[in-house]
Amino acid sequence: MNTKPKEKPIRQYWPLISLIVVSVLSAFAINWRAEGDMTVWMHYFMGIFLVIFSVLKIFHPAKFADGFEMYDMLAKHTRIYAYIYPFLELTLGLLYLSFILPTLTYVLTILILTFGSIGVIKALRHGLDINCPCMGSILDVPLSTVTLTEDIGMALMALMLLLMSVF
Repeated sequence: MNTKPKEKPIRQYWPLISLIVVSVLSAFAINWRAEGDMTVWMHYFMGIFLVIFSVLKIFHPAKFADGFEMYDMLAKHTRIYAYIYPFLELTLGLLYLSFILPTLTYVLTILILTFGSIGVIKALRHGLDINCPCMGSILDVPLSTVTLTEDIGMALMALMLLLMSVF
């Protein structure tokens, strides 16, 4: 009997990797023309990333909600949050791209993604083996530490932006 956890081949994560690469390159392209600094690039990256991921969820809202409520603590209590979440993500993405209300945008990003990370941690600790709803129902990427890294990474970027705006 093999008790070693099943390893996930990198190709399972190709949809996620490709969307991150597209977000990074798009942010560099826009920032190049805007002649922005690192803060401006981070705004573009986070905006593009959040808009793309929100669209994936919006394509099939009921399927997203089904998966999201399996691990998100608030979505478990109210399915309405699972339906609203893609629009929260879209709103955050558009706020990053427009540079409107940056401090509020950073704080909301930190709160939403950190709170979401807690649900991912609990799901991973309990061995939940599902496709990550973060990619909607369009792309199959397993819920994993990559999902957790993505959530925490975005929350940390928002924290960096918040700190840079204060100091």
